[in-house]
Amino acid sequence: MSLTLLADLHTHSVASGHAFSTVTEIAEAASAAGLELVAITDHGPAAPGGAHAWYFWNVRSVPVHIESVVVLMGCEANVSASSEGLDLPAEVLAGLDLVAVGFHPLTGFDDGDRAANTAALLRAMRNPLVDVVTHPGSADFPLEVETIAAAAAEFGVVLELNDHSFDPHSSRARSIDREVAFAQAARDAGGLISIGSDAHYHTGVGSFSHALEAVESLGFPPDRILNRDAASVLAHLRGRRPRPRLEALDEIG
Repeated sequence: MSLTLLADLHTHSVASGHAFSTVTEIAEAASAAGLELVAITDHGPAAPGGAHAWYFWNVRSVPVHIESVVVLMGCEANVSASSEGLDLPAEVLAGLDLVAVGFHPLTGFDDGDRAANTAALLRAMRNPLVDVVTHPGSADFPLEVETIAAAAAEFGVVLELNDHSFDPHSSRARSIDREVAFAQAARDAGGLISIGSDAHYHTGVGSFSHALEAVESLGFPPDRILNRDAASVLAHLRGRRPRPRLEALDEIG
């Protein structure tokens, strides 16, 4: 399989508190990399330094196009013990173009309890506003792989294969085998994956090479890799629920 990905669904701006590029810089980098679409997925407020709910409330201020790129304004919410399972309220999430959720340090799940983590993520995934689970293979937050993959396929939630996890300098470098295990489980369960750069600086936008090698080795069906192009991403998102900012876009593809 020789696959070129034209969308990046996991990037961070300065609003995340520990990233270093603006939305415009990220979009310009996406355009320079030949991407059709990029999603800004800043950390939710439970993460140290994460963006306040007001930031996400006001994403309608950002243009839907910057240069040649469709810019989705989303979030990487944190798994929460709340009844909704996320650290942002439903009325804020409903206004976003893309809702991702993941586990992060210092947000209430540092004890490494596999059963508790799995139950909490399942609760979050049942929220119809959730679209993507980020870096599910993180070794610091163990999960029941087959259980999560089956639920993702059932709920139409995308499991990410995180390219940054393959970086030997990444805090998740010891998670590579588990990241690949989730992609394999998604393949076997009939689910979708996305490949995200997890860029915290704009030069990393569109970096997918290590994760692409992994999916090629797994024989993952290309038509179940969501971020292959803008049209695939937008069709999937629109098919799940209305998204106010996307109403300003003409159909692509």
